[in-house]
Amino acid sequence: MNKTPDANRINIGIYGKRNAGKSQLLNAITGQEVSVVSPVPGTTTDPVKKAMEIVPLGPVLFIDTAGLDDCGELGRLRVVKTQQIIHRTDFAVYVMDINDPGEDEYQKTTERFKQLKISYLTVINKTDTVAEEKIAEMKEKYPDGVFISAVNQDDIHKFQGILAGRIKGCSEDPPIVGDLIPYNGKVILVVPIDAEAPKGRLILPQVQVIRDCLDYGIKSYVVRDTELSSALQELPEIDLVITDSQAFKKVARIVPETVKLTSFSILFARHKGDLKLLAEGIKTLDRLPNPARILIAESCTHNVSCEDIGRVKIPGLLRKKLRNKLEIKVVGGKDFPADLKEYDLVIHCGGCMLNRKAMRNRLFFCRENNVPVTNYGMVLAYLNGIFARATEIFIKII
Repeated sequence: MNKTPDANRINIGIYGKRNAGKSQLLNAITGQEVSVVSPVPGTTTDPVKKAMEIVPLGPVLFIDTAGLDDCGELGRLRVVKTQQIIHRTDFAVYVMDINDPGEDEYQKTTERFKQLKISYLTVINKTDTVAEEKIAEMKEKYPDGVFISAVNQDDIHKFQGILAGRIKGCSEDPPIVGDLIPYNGKVILVVPIDAEAPKGRLILPQVQVIRDCLDYGIKSYVVRDTELSSALQELPEIDLVITDSQAFKKVARIVPETVKLTSFSILFARHKGDLKLLAEGIKTLDRLPNPARILIAESCTHNVSCEDIGRVKIPGLLRKKLRNKLEIKVVGGKDFPADLKEYDLVIHCGGCMLNRKAMRNRLFFCRENNVPVTNYGMVLAYLNGIFARATEIFIKII
């Protein structure tokens, strides 16, 4: 459980005004002094994360954020950090101080939750500090709120039960290949071993596809590109070949046209994002202005090598295949520009290091700014002349 990546956890963001008791609540839930608690407003500066397991939900990640009413130059920067966390939140907990509810902040923030389709729970804290009349008054205003005192362990147990029930009622992530391949079907996973391949292990998308195959009773065979030809001869009636995108061209030459082919990146474009929107973005490559500005966004950070797919291979192919003068900017990790209007196209990785909510909100942000967006695997398939083939298995979606 402790090794579960953050992207595979339910991300639970804790929001509210300064001194509403957000950090106190997190400490009470975890039974640890995770966040510093103080009567001084603004004690929590950067977001504080705590991974744990909640029965029956499984692994979750709590994120304690700075107060939404923080002020001053540093306070403004802290609020920006908090707003960024909203975009990766699967479920939100909004904490209000019953003595100082801050209804304007509450309305503004919960409107953003609704806009981003984030389910949330309203918690009215510090009930131990007021009379019953005040609690009754607030219950009329917030009939769906959970009224607690974060220093009362019985209240914390009640809150945890309600939280687990509400989150369990939210939709789960869709399968990766489980709804594409029949039970007892066969897939071949092509995993090139090169300078980008981590020593002694597989990368996260490969592991997740293998696990998805196991969950849905699909037989998976893992080979290098150098052994793919012999594997195809030994394994009749293959339902799908899934390759690392950077080997698309070579693999497409080896795999017969009668066998469906796609990439890990395109699978994750559907699993984490919006495949139809990303497929629409591919059309932009034919009508980019000259000069054109392109943003390449990857969700992980790593040392750059000569085989780096986002920083070397895709820019190289774009400059080779397109006649336009291109200005290409690459961002990595959790960074994503607040202003996209200067770009003509965004090319995003599969997003394996982002949770689904964060990936879909990045796509929403692109659509909100009227900037086309597409995906690593789709771009590589398009530039290698195999886009139709690489997306054939998703034809009903796009």
